[in-house]
Amino acid sequence: MRWKSGFALALMFTAALPAAAQESTPKTLDQIAPEIDALFAKYQAEAHVPGMVYGVVSDGRLAYVKGIGVQNIADKRPVTPDSLFRIASMTKAFTALSILKLRDDGKLRLDDMAEQYVPEMKGWTYPTKDSPRIRVRDLLQHVGGFVTDDPWGDRQQVLPQDEFTKMIAAGVPFSRVPQSAHEYSNFGYALLGRIVANASGMAYADYVRQTILTPLGMTSSGFDAPKAPKARYALGYRWENERWTAEPEMIDGAFNSMGGLQVSANDYARWVAFLLSAWPARDDADNGPVKRSTVREIAQGLNFVAVTNRIGASGATACKQAAAYGMGWRVAQDCDLGLTLAHGGGYPGYGSHVMLMPDHGVAVFALANRTYAGPSAPAWDAAVAMDKAGLLETRPVPVSAAIAEAYAAARAAYAAGDLGPLQGRLAMNFLLDRSADNWKAEFAKLKAEVGECPADEPLAPTGAMSAAFRLDCEKGKLDGQLLLAPTKPSAVQALRFRVAPPEAR
Repeated sequence: MRWKSGFALALMFTAALPAAAQESTPKTLDQIAPEIDALFAKYQAEAHVPGMVYGVVSDGRLAYVKGIGVQNIADKRPVTPDSLFRIASMTKAFTALSILKLRDDGKLRLDDMAEQYVPEMKGWTYPTKDSPRIRVRDLLQHVGGFVTDDPWGDRQQVLPQDEFTKMIAAGVPFSRVPQSAHEYSNFGYALLGRIVANASGMAYADYVRQTILTPLGMTSSGFDAPKAPKARYALGYRWENERWTAEPEMIDGAFNSMGGLQVSANDYARWVAFLLSAWPARDDADNGPVKRSTVREIAQGLNFVAVTNRIGASGATACKQAAAYGMGWRVAQDCDLGLTLAHGGGYPGYGSHVMLMPDHGVAVFALANRTYAGPSAPAWDAAVAMDKAGLLETRPVPVSAAIAEAYAAARAAYAAGDLGPLQGRLAMNFLLDRSADNWKAEFAKLKAEVGECPADEPLAPTGAMSAAFRLDCEKGKLDGQLLLAPTKPSAVQALRFRVAPPEAR
């Protein structure tokens, strides 16, 4: 495939601009805290939420947290960072990472048939004779063919394990052929909980506690929510008939793996900080409860990609996102925020949202105690506010020695007006794609327009084998791209120059 000269150049070059060009006066998180507080206060009032807590995780710590409203409308105990909320479907991320940890430990494979670990599935009747049987991977990414079941699945939290076994054995009606499309399924994640239990030899909740919660110091978190300390328990409510009504408190049951976890903001921040610490890939010690490379794997979608609007007030005017479901996360590429991993949680009595921005090491989350009050909009709006304030610093991609050497030769070639300085550094395709004479004519044409280019701006590498660059010339600027071939020694397979538009000068 040819490397198109204009592809992603604007996005790649933005990373190379000096910070002052993107945000002239970066603010601190404390300075924009009133703006963030206003977003969540407005949401709380409009959504009739008794109480909520929200936080920003940055640089491996809970950088900002605030509780508003009350845990319980009877005693009006205020929400604090230690208040306990059920996080509903945000539990799925714990389930997904548990499955991946079992894979790492050799207890299962993602491409194994799910029925290998849940034998009650073996007698199922599939929708067509050519239907593939469900893999563990299919359940992780909601392509098992099950119907969307948000309201029904939420009420199965209390289902006893033996009743769930009977339900599985009875079979399910399929919504579609497995692996044909994404359709969100709580039932599928309940099956993953059963797989965790059968593959690990311990109850799902015990496995999550032993493997994730305890190692991360999440000592207040757990699945038996009604037994949590009442002084810290955020009771769940619904807003109905212009008043709050307490929802039934649901005990731990067979569907806990799809939505049963209860956390405090202080505990949840530990989980979020651990996930963010997986980026970028690096050589230092890997001491977390799950390998960094495994954490990064959760961002791999299954290619049923949707084009969506960003959540929040900026969604109508921001560029579209390309989104897919990863492993327990909705994964999207956002042209301002970069890679985002997000998930909501809707549950009787509770609503929650989390969004991670691994490119920047920053995340926003919020927990609320009103049925299906998912505070996604203020969470994303807070992220956009931080971006506008210059608080989302993109981690620089190191300039590899191979790119630095090739770039120096490319600059020298422009100065010389021919490919001489690149001799011995060109991949076998380079002169087949464009002759040396045509390159000489191209250099002459560019020099006639912008002149010599004695200075440059910092390279913007997009990997160890590619980079965008900008040259400062006598009569303007030149933007360029450099791409190396997958060979040793390294060689240039593509080189592009274009005169920068006037606004970039």
